[in-house]
Order: sequence, then structure tokens, then C-alpha cells
Amino acid sequence: MIISYTPAGGDPERYDARTLRTSEASIVARTIDKTWPQVREGLAEDDLDAMRAVVWVLRKRQDPTLRYGDFDPGVDELTTLYDKDEIEDWVDAGFALGLADPDVTVDQVVVALSGAPKSAADPDHARAYIEKCRAEAEAGKAPAGEAVPEMADAPEQTSSSPSTSRISGPSTSDSSPTS
Repeated sequence: MIISYTPAGGDPERYDARTLRTSEASIVARTIDKTWPQVREGLAEDDLDAMRAVVWVLRKRQDPTLRYGDFDPGVDELTTLYDKDEIEDWVDAGFALGLADPDVTVDQVVVALSGAPKSAADPDHARAYIEKCRAEAEAGKAPAGEAVPEMADAPEQTSSSPSTSRISGPSTSDSSPTS
């Protein structure tokens, strides 16, 4: 999961929850009184507490003195987006599920997946991957993901930033934050 943080009047920043270290994930979970699986589920549902805590911990890599109470973004400044692997899993699952039903056409699967790019950190990749899977399905090839993974519903796009913004990536510093 990628968390997009767009401070009022500022440029969008992206933070990859997968870059958290175990110690950092523990800090996130402890801070918002949830287990790590609950935090991950919360990210998929645009849970403000989960997004805020993850971004706070990742920002502490650059600013170790940043306190949780001092990082209080607006409700429309945070949203979650799927990374490339998550989008591919989602699209593969959509094609596998849709085409398992003989009454469902390739075009219907594509229409059902048309909202995926809005929930993607890289919408162009999502569109291209859907088209790749469409071409494979029309050529009679099996969808790329034969097993159907459990997929959460796409998060609602809540960020006030335009989806075409160019943004910088998160820090990759190895320093761990502290509470």
C-alpha cells in the first residue's frame, strides 16, 4: 500500500507501507492500539488513524523528533493507493473470477476493472496491465494469476490532490523512529 499525503498548499508525498521495518510496524500498531493485521486492513479501507500512524513513523526517519501529536494532517490530505504488485494481483483476480463464468465476456471484465487506475499509485501501469490481460484473454491465454488471491475492495479516492501530480518517493533511510 502506498499512502499519498498532500499537505494543504504543498506537494504530494508518497509513503510505501511495505518499507516499514518490524520495529516500525510495532510502533504504528502500538500507537493506534491495533494489531498489525488490523492496521493493514485499515490501510485498504483508507482508515485515517492507520494512514496517519504509518506516515508519521516513516517521516520520523528524516525527523526523529517528530511527535505523533504534532503530525495531524487534514482528513482529505491522506489516501491509500495500490502499488504495482497489488494492482496486478487485483486485475489478475478480476480476470480469473470474471472469466470463470461462461456468461461473462472479456469486455465486461475490463469494464468491471475500469476503476482500478483511480486507486493505483501508477494509473498508467494499471491501464496498461488491464489491456495486457485483455489481449491475453482474447487470445485464449489463461490470466496471469491462475490462483485467485483474496482482494480487498479498492479504497475510495479521498485525496484532494489531482491524480496527475508528479510526486517524490519516501525516504529510504535505515534509521528507526522512536515514540
